[in-house]
Amino acid sequence: MKWKRILAASTVFSVLFLAQFSAHAENVFFDPPLLTHAGRSYGGLQDPEYVTYDSALRDYMAKRIHQRFGIELDPKKYSGFDFLEIESLFECKKPSEPFDLFLKAFPKHP
Repeated sequence: MKWKRILAASTVFSVLFLAQFSAHAENVFFDPPLLTHAGRSYGGLQDPEYVTYDSALRDYMAKRIHQRFGIELDPKKYSGFDFLEIESLFECKKPSEPFDLFLKAFPKHP
């Protein structure tokens, strides 16, 4: 009898817990070219593999920011890590604040 209650409680808990993750699955945006660089180490900023990783990261983040916030950003103007920081700032901004206010803090790369 006690095991039946434990089994029922754990089943209900797991269904409720997993339902939260399935609700957000349609918002996930994966980019296979970016995932090919996962777990690699690079010799520096001039390393050709790092340059391809940064390019893939820039493209991915520009698409993701456009998808989530509706803002078009040029992948050539910001570094990949600038895009990560820009996205985090956009998530924390107040609804009344303009996006341009946050973009002024980042230097544009040629």
